[in-house]
Amino acid sequence: MNGAVKKVAVCTTIYRGVEAYLPDWYRSVRAQTDQDYQLWVGLDGIEPEAVERTIGAQLEATWILSEPGDTPAQVRERAMARIVEACDAVVLVDSDDILQESRLAAARAALETSELAGCALRLVDQEGQELGLTLGLPPGTSAEDVLPQHNVFGLSNSAYRSNLLRRCLPVPAGVVLVDWFLATQAWLMGARLAFDPVARMDYRQHGANMARVRFPVGQEQVVGDTELVRQHFQHLLAVKSADFLPERLTRVKRAASNVESFRECIVHDPRQLQRYVESLNVLNPAPIWWSSVAHPALEAMWASQRANLS
Repeated sequence: MNGAVKKVAVCTTIYRGVEAYLPDWYRSVRAQTDQDYQLWVGLDGIEPEAVERTIGAQLEATWILSEPGDTPAQVRERAMARIVEACDAVVLVDSDDILQESRLAAARAALETSELAGCALRLVDQEGQELGLTLGLPPGTSAEDVLPQHNVFGLSNSAYRSNLLRRCLPVPAGVVLVDWFLATQAWLMGARLAFDPVARMDYRQHGANMARVRFPVGQEQVVGDTELVRQHFQHLLAVKSADFLPERLTRVKRAASNVESFRECIVHDPRQLQRYVESLNVLNPAPIWWSSVAHPALEAMWASQRANLS
């Protein structure tokens, strides 16, 4: 690794609708065993004063305000672009989640030997009660096995060395799945990845979650998730970088093609979609992001359909 991790940023984004969860989030930030950090807060359509009123305290933070017309990706990208010039590393956390006391210390330690580090997340409900599930690597797999088809590096459980994150920027304005976009680029560049199986975040499940990981799922979720995954690969394949490893780029192209086949053969066929969703819920796979789309264990379903169509 290139140098010790000294100056660390803790970065979150706050937006309207998340206010009810901010006191829990801030208490967990303040309770970290490692207090040697800079707090950076991206604000998406909300003012610092409103955040501080909700939390009931003045924050020692660098505020990154949104500008008119900003997309969520642009708010996050603006904060990251400044952080990589000011700090050695950044620990990303969602403002509706709760940090375990060891989160920052463990992330700092992981980044001594890696460039991108993630940790498992314990799923909790809106009130913070455990749901009995942990999002992490499926048994017997590594992060390199999950990417590029699915994702375990979110904006709440990841930490980047700044010299890697800088190479993954900018984030195009239209990107919705910023976390997966950044992590896949890091993987494409051959970055050293680490994943901590200890759940150092409580990942709150509520109605506004874009990426739902609990099963069973419904047909509507699979249809919506498929479109998001399809757009993700389109944005990713539009990036031209000499740093991408050719063999890994081929794997991304293969994954994108597989999603297109899944969409054509399964999502666009109501009977096949019903069969797929029923089979997926019986399978009940380990909770990782976007495992509802084109799950590898069920690939025979659209491979046979594709063969019939050709």
